[in-house]
Amino acid sequence: MRTEKDSLGEVQVPDEAYYGVHTVRSLQNFNVAGAPVPREVIRAIVDLKWACARANQSLGLLTAEKAEAITAACQKIFSGSLDNQFPIDIFQAGSGTSTNMNVNEVIANLANELLGQPRGDRQGVHPNDDVNKGESTNNVFPSAIKLACVALHRPAVASLAALGAALRVKALEFAGMFKSGRTHLQDAVPVTLGQEFSAWARALEKDALRLQNACAFLLELGIGGNAVGTGVNTPQAFRAAIIRELSALTEQPWRVAEDGLEATQFLTDLAGYSGALRCAAADVGKICNDLRLLASGPNTGFNEVALPAVEPGSSIMPGKINPSICEAANMACIQIMGHDHAVQLACAAGQLEINTHMPVVAANLVAELKIFDRCCVMLAEKCIAGIAANAAVCQRHFETSLGLPTILNPALGYDRVSQLVKEARQTGKTLRELVLEKNLMSAADLDALLTSSTGPNL
Repeated sequence: MRTEKDSLGEVQVPDEAYYGVHTVRSLQNFNVAGAPVPREVIRAIVDLKWACARANQSLGLLTAEKAEAITAACQKIFSGSLDNQFPIDIFQAGSGTSTNMNVNEVIANLANELLGQPRGDRQGVHPNDDVNKGESTNNVFPSAIKLACVALHRPAVASLAALGAALRVKALEFAGMFKSGRTHLQDAVPVTLGQEFSAWARALEKDALRLQNACAFLLELGIGGNAVGTGVNTPQAFRAAIIRELSALTEQPWRVAEDGLEATQFLTDLAGYSGALRCAAADVGKICNDLRLLASGPNTGFNEVALPAVEPGSSIMPGKINPSICEAANMACIQIMGHDHAVQLACAAGQLEINTHMPVVAANLVAELKIFDRCCVMLAEKCIAGIAANAAVCQRHFETSLGLPTILNPALGYDRVSQLVKEARQTGKTLRELVLEKNLMSAADLDALLTSSTGPNL
């Protein structure tokens, strides 16, 4: 053990630890979640420290020796070999000070070691004076959440797009397959199976647009605003310098917040992005519910599509196959909505110049994005790609649907169609059979009428 000191006194720190006194105190105080701040957020904080060190050097506020040592330390952390040095619990001080100081200490000790000095030596690279120079947790942490979300946004939206593309493939495959539409779970006017899949694909395309629009707000950062966003103790050029360095490092078009105080007080940009993700999860969940209904049975349900069998469905009923992938995706979507609810509550809980619920926002948003990404991949690959249509069942439902008479009204009149419906119920014959049997329409004209009734296939 080594002894380190802060304003509260002396603390014993493990010799092998790159973190220091502040981290040890936090470990003694916080252990509620039983899980550390997500690594994606830690990586984002390190990105910010790297950019701030470069900015401070460019403005003559930090020596080249210290700046280079700090950036070298950051690069070592980027490798992932020091992940165990960031153990602070999610539920900590609401601004995330414990985690910010944890990162400051690890970078400082790595930098000192690179300069030939021992860990814990605050005479060399100092965690507050050098690594945290020109910064405050109050703008480091919310900026880091945005960085983490933007990094996870791209793969999540790509997975969403791949799911939508898989639905488009099926829409084309099933384009000419007529079936009964359903409203209120009752027979409605005809549609094609392709139209149903196409509608689902379009819903996901709109979700991707909503996420893209929401992500644009995440590119505005309050970093450099310091305690309340005014930029106290920093030169005017500091914020722009950070953004320049950060954009070069991450290859993202970050921009300085238009109002530093707003960026420090409000987490609405994050709430908006989480809300867009919740909407996407709602749509994915609805698609899964539709698929479960359309595949229900097979002998006593709709049985219009067959989902790929991925596992035996029952431990007691031989041969039973369940829509397991859809069920797993449903649960994932419910979990995403739960995470979003936590985000919305936390984002609304700010007071005056700061929101003191940032770590829980970070943890829930990262979890949302990662679950959503994996859910879309699973659903596309394990379910949508292998769906088969039961054409005969779809055709039978199309011909016997109580929504079909509506299509005949313009050609035959309401009263005559009412008689046909009554006769169909009495005889068990389909409307098509009765129309042709009574020579009310030719087969070609009837087919043309029914085909036109669904509108464009896609």
